[in-house]
Amino acid sequence: MPSTSTAPASAGAETQDKSTPGRGYVVVIYGLYIGSIMAVVTAPLGALIAHLRLGRSAAWLDTHLQFQVRTFWLGIAAAIIALLIWQAAGQLGVSSIYAWTFGYLFFTVGIIWMMARCAVGIHRLTSNQAIDAPKSLLFGLGRKV
Repeated sequence: MPSTSTAPASAGAETQDKSTPGRGYVVVIYGLYIGSIMAVVTAPLGALIAHLRLGRSAAWLDTHLQFQVRTFWLGIAAAIIALLIWQAAGQLGVSSIYAWTFGYLFFTVGIIWMMARCAVGIHRLTSNQAIDAPKSLLFGLGRKV
């Protein structure tokens, strides 16, 4: 009997361990996303690497890459929507205290959301597990059917 572990049915029958080619890229991308709290430029760099690596790694690692790409683009979309709301508040003459409060709340919730997604991804990666629902809006922990 072979002693290799097998991936979930969605990822095919492949070994899922620390020696899987491409795993290092996934680790680096999570690190770049976390680093974007201090230097915003690291998130687009991480997204670029994720886009370039998608489809070149094991299927279980591709779920992480999809999750990372989606994290970036959902964050960008939310930031654009928040900026438009913030701009509209200014145009409508809403008191600046409300606009700034909205901005700070959005920024704080956005950081928490991104850090939570990275934490879940890193946990699943160190456990040699795929992301169950890489296209989810929240944390990729979908139900297995």
